[in-house]
Amino acid sequence: MRYLWAAALACAAAPAFADGEEVQIRGEVIDTWCYFSGVMGGPDAVRGTAHHTCAIWCSAGGIPVGLLGEDGTVYMILAIGGDDQSAGGQTQLELASHDITVSGRHFARDGLNYLVVDEVVEDHGITNINHVDYGAVPGFAIPNPEG
Repeated sequence: MRYLWAAALACAAAPAFADGEEVQIRGEVIDTWCYFSGVMGGPDAVRGTAHHTCAIWCSAGGIPVGLLGEDGTVYMILAIGGDDQSAGGQTQLELASHDITVSGRHFARDGLNYLVVDEVVEDHGITNINHVDYGAVPGFAIPNPEG
């Protein structure tokens, strides 16, 4: 009988876990592939204006976007507002490399952080102006005017 009560309590609590934790987070929308893999350089080189073009290409190609919080936590974005595509959606393309404040629901499992963004509260634009330090990453993102 006590197992039946334990099962009933677990089932009753399940909807609370499924809702996620309501949060408001500020951070930069990042290209998760280049950020985690390091294929285009270190974590500073694959953010901001230095990596903006590549971030758009990766998102358009289906690489999920993430939000790099001010505290350094990376959240995989599952959806933004009404745009149900985790990558390549128009909203994600428009927000690549932007510093944004969002409200939504945070889910954590197996050491990973996921975010369902209900609303972009504020778009602060691209605030990480680092292309002077790193150049455009990747370098082939700049058209060759000679040819």
